[in-house]
Amino acid sequence: MSALKDRLRADLTAAMKARDSLRASTLRMTLTAVTNSEVAGEVARELSDAEVLEVLEKEAKKRREAAEAYDQAGRTELAEKERAEAAIIAEYLPAQLTDEELAEIVRAAIEQVGASGMKDMGAVMKVVQPQVKGRAEGARVAAAVRAQLS
Repeated sequence: MSALKDRLRADLTAAMKARDSLRASTLRMTLTAVTNSEVAGEVARELSDAEVLEVLEKEAKKRREAAEAYDQAGRTELAEKERAEAAIIAEYLPAQLTDEELAEIVRAAIEQVGASGMKDMGAVMKVVQPQVKGRAEGARVAAAVRAQLS
């Protein structure tokens, strides 16, 4: 069984005992997403820690996008709730790369591929993505690559 999934379950139990309703509901939704991912497909299976992290990343992204949508609609109280949920989920994700760290990884990948312009962006992205998986969002990586290639 995934150690991360066990940690989520243990933290859910602790949140329920502490009567922390926001944390409990967020962890419950997250565990439900993990379970849904496990039973999706033809055969139910246990997810690895890496796969659980992917589910957590998707859930955190959903919360960020929902908060943005609520802000645009003028629903600040709902946006704050979504941000609080995203912050709880972020506790289980690896630390995000700083802009400098990301730029250095991109710079090394450009040298490795021998990229000279925007036409080489796909090759650079192919080298960078595995290195930053889970530590930087795809749009942010693409922006960093675009900035250095142009």
